[in-house]
Amino acid sequence: MLLRFLLACLFALSASAGYAAEVTVSAAASLQNAFREIAAAWEKQHPGDKILLNFGASGTLLQQIDKGAPVDVFASADRETMDRAQEKNLVDASARRTFARNTLVAVVPVDSKLAIASLRDLRQDGVQRIAIGDPRSVPAGRYAEAALTAAGEREALAPKWITAQSVRQVLDYVARGEVDAGFVYATDAAVMKDKVRISFDIPLEKPVLYPVAPLAASANPAGARSFIDFLLSGAGQEILARYGFASP
Repeated sequence: MLLRFLLACLFALSASAGYAAEVTVSAAASLQNAFREIAAAWEKQHPGDKILLNFGASGTLLQQIDKGAPVDVFASADRETMDRAQEKNLVDASARRTFARNTLVAVVPVDSKLAIASLRDLRQDGVQRIAIGDPRSVPAGRYAEAALTAAGEREALAPKWITAQSVRQVLDYVARGEVDAGFVYATDAAVMKDKVRISFDIPLEKPVLYPVAPLAASANPAGARSFIDFLLSGAGQEILARYGFASP
């Protein structure tokens, strides 16, 4: 009986220690490749500790967090989504930081023969399907919609839209040739240089900035702060730069 009690206590302590050593990071889909390398680099500096990565559209991640998902760090692809998280008191606003900058681009399949150099060029008959992230939850889609509206092209091009649930889904549609063009970040296009090519940069009124913050209800606040510190460090910024992200 005593042995069973001691084993139960040992298991509870081990489980507690294991949980405390985990840092769950919910990050925008466009950060996948860079964050996997950053997580591995952080883990090398913290033997035995583990980064758990969850990727998706920033708006979708916010919905998960708002419903109680156990997350320690939230990294968004836009300030608007992080602002909403802050308004809901879901993140520690005092520890919010901006860690990267990106560029929105129009991409086409690498073997496309279409001559596209501007938003207006997307009106041509050869462009029948344009992939765009759902503006309600995908920051890249929201940036693209704003650019189209500012250029007076939204009404003409909206019938061609194929809505995607994340910027990486847009990239996949273009890479597979299922659409004629799509709006993604320059860093996404770089991941599939053999399957897509950039037609032009999209002019934006607001820069594409990536904020990060620890969750107010984080079960591992020390681990969350440690990951964010590494993200902002020279080593973290160097990894981001290799994947095409600019410093803020």
